[in-house]
Amino acid sequence: MAVMDGRLCRLDELSGDRAVRAVDCTDLIILPGLVDLHTHLREPGQRDAETVTTGTRAAARGGFTAVCAMANTDPVADNSSVVERVAALGAEAGHCDVVPVGAVTVGLAGQQLADIPGMAASQARVRVFSDDGKCVDNSALMREALIAVRGVGGVLAQHAQDPLLTPGAQLNEGVVSRELGMPGWPAVAEEAVIARDCLLAHHLGARLHVCHVSTAGSVEVIRWAKSPGWPVTAEVTPHHLMLTDEMARTGDPTYKVNPPLRTARDVQALRFGLADGTIDVVATDHAPHTPAAKAHAWCEAPMGMLGLETALSVVADAMISSGMLTWAEVADRMSARPARIAGIDDYQGTLLEPGGPANLCLVDPASTWSVDPDGLASLSRNTPFPGAAFTTRVVATMLRGRVTHDLNGLFH
Repeated sequence: MAVMDGRLCRLDELSGDRAVRAVDCTDLIILPGLVDLHTHLREPGQRDAETVTTGTRAAARGGFTAVCAMANTDPVADNSSVVERVAALGAEAGHCDVVPVGAVTVGLAGQQLADIPGMAASQARVRVFSDDGKCVDNSALMREALIAVRGVGGVLAQHAQDPLLTPGAQLNEGVVSRELGMPGWPAVAEEAVIARDCLLAHHLGARLHVCHVSTAGSVEVIRWAKSPGWPVTAEVTPHHLMLTDEMARTGDPTYKVNPPLRTARDVQALRFGLADGTIDVVATDHAPHTPAAKAHAWCEAPMGMLGLETALSVVADAMISSGMLTWAEVADRMSARPARIAGIDDYQGTLLEPGGPANLCLVDPASTWSVDPDGLASLSRNTPFPGAAFTTRVVATMLRGRVTHDLNGLFH
């Protein structure tokens, strides 16, 4: 396989008058460029935590060639002007494709629908809509939103959290929350919203995507909804595949996240759900916060973790090492399916075959490395894996034939 003019080709198709550079990929795994359905790039607005440039550089280091940028920016991406600005910032940065996600409601306030048709018709061609960080909890408004998103051929990505069941919630409701004396976050607050939304999606024939699934019960609800072929997809984060609420005992608010880390039983159910296809994709929910913000006591600290640079390593440790997924299935869950859900599968998540875009990453499955927060590309340092040792690492990433990450100088 070779690369020419940003596309993959056969060796015998290379022009005879061009200089050819051979790259030794012995013992490396070649994957299609990864696609993240759930990234917080913070810009416009919160440039002290992340920018499109630093966030997409982190994405490239993690093997991603496209990220879907969530709408909770400042100003909120709830109109064509802001989503076009986000797309332009991504094109300017150039480290990966930035696909803007449009807000479902104006200002993420959950009161009035945003201009969904306008964002869909804009130059940004928005097809994913989400109030992530907040739930569209009003049933009537959610119904209207699904109808509007259906009308533009899009998908509504729901943050499933009943606010009436989670006032002041700090971590998973269970043994750890009781022993620490902090307000718990019941699993049913997620599961009930998912069940309602699956029924609405089926009733309306509208596409629903469930963000960051975190409980065993949620997996069962989604499995039930998908069994008759309802238009429902779902994602799980790397941290929910690896970490449990026991981390809260450290008191380190790095482990405070929304939805919260759950129990070992939930982690196992999520892994099985990803393996059998009930959960469609792995999405990072990369959520940068400044060191000063995360330095507060647990109850005052913001929720969120970094994820782009460690995602594939975590999935390899959780799913490949255990034999629950093959590398081909990882490519499906982290590239092909998310691209299809986001509506960008004409140029991302494609098979590595002649004629296709040269979007790929090279992975060393035997590269032991430790996570150094100070060595991350992100402006923030709130990785939940500081000092963790992983045995798989992305060593190079290519976007349409252009090298965006080259850890070991393979292309020099």
